[in-house]
Amino acid sequence: MSRWEPNTRVRLLDAALDLFGERGYDSVTVAEIAERAGLTKRTFFRHFSDKREVLFAGQEVLSRLFAEAIADAPASATPIEAVAAALQAAAAPFGPQRRDRARQVQAVVAGHSDLRERELLKLATLRAAMADALGARGVPAPTATLAAEIGGLAFTTGFARWVAPGNEREFGELAGEALDELRAATTALG
Repeated sequence: MSRWEPNTRVRLLDAALDLFGERGYDSVTVAEIAERAGLTKRTFFRHFSDKREVLFAGQEVLSRLFAEAIADAPASATPIEAVAAALQAAAAPFGPQRRDRARQVQAVVAGHSDLRERELLKLATLRAAMADALGARGVPAPTATLAAEIGGLAFTTGFARWVAPGNEREFGELAGEALDELRAATTALG
């Protein structure tokens, strides 16, 4: 086993996805993931708390990107404009080179109720990060929460479109488009 090589988290995710594809999520152990990556089980647990978490690597980065982009939005930005800035900042990790991996992750998650539940918890964390960042800008709680919920819906809609078979459009464009559709829908509510 290698003592240290770069990209440990990526290697573990790649190993996990390979094994999940070969044998199914339920049939794979943490030890097998670590072995496939050329690492130890101990190294796996330095990076992830459990097998499910390997599929959600990067959520902390997204929460930070969302919060920082909202904080850095111009003072004149409306709450939804600050959320739009957050969605654009979040587009960076969703380059075309990551689309296939994201599709693999989504296929595994879609097939397991406990993974779908974990995904919902992670999405709630992203929305909370946006709401907290909006609150720090002085946006009242109900408005901050609603803007964060709309941002979360735009994120999940944009992501679903981004990983859809045959799609080659950029995540940022798709998330922005989803946000515009949601803005129009809220306006139509009256």
